[in-house]
Amino acid sequence: YPLRRQRQMCIRDSIAGADKFGNIFVLRLPDEVSGELENDPTGNTYSWQQGYLSGAQYKLVNLVNYYVGETITRLIKTSLTPGGASVLLYVTLFGSIGVLVPFSSREDVDFFDHLQMHVKTNNPPLCGRDHLSFRSYYFPVKNVIDGDLCEQFSELSYETQRKIAKELERTPPEVHKKLEDMRNSCL
Repeated sequence: YPLRRQRQMCIRDSIAGADKFGNIFVLRLPDEVSGELENDPTGNTYSWQQGYLSGAQYKLVNLVNYYVGETITRLIKTSLTPGGASVLLYVTLFGSIGVLVPFSSREDVDFFDHLQMHVKTNNPPLCGRDHLSFRSYYFPVKNVIDGDLCEQFSELSYETQRKIAKELERTPPEVHKKLEDMRNSCL
């Protein structure tokens, strides 16, 4: 059976895709290859060169891997609000709708990465399966912060919320505000 894939151009030299197994990935052409192809867009200059073992001459770099857990039927780059930031919107076979939202600052990445880590350790899954092994079912999860896991912060007891917020050098209402701001940035 052929692989069922959805793909969408993200920016000039990158592409986002999804397969029938529930994986989302983003691939990018390396900068040096992009520069070479700008000088010769047909690629004929290098047609006599072959890749290693007759492989592809140019290789894409894998930037993002994420396992959703359902077959993805549609993947599109769009803005959910007029003038809003672009997001990757995906729809699954069972009707789930999700988005991949780019972070605007390194501070946000660090905050949500630490929040995800603390929620993962303080809120174990009901069935006992490790969250990281689930999100890495086919390929290791790479460069993605799980918003569903971060949203579980509000379901924790207040004492646990306070303990996590203290580790993040914030108060629980500030963490809730940060989560709400991220949620509203794409809606």
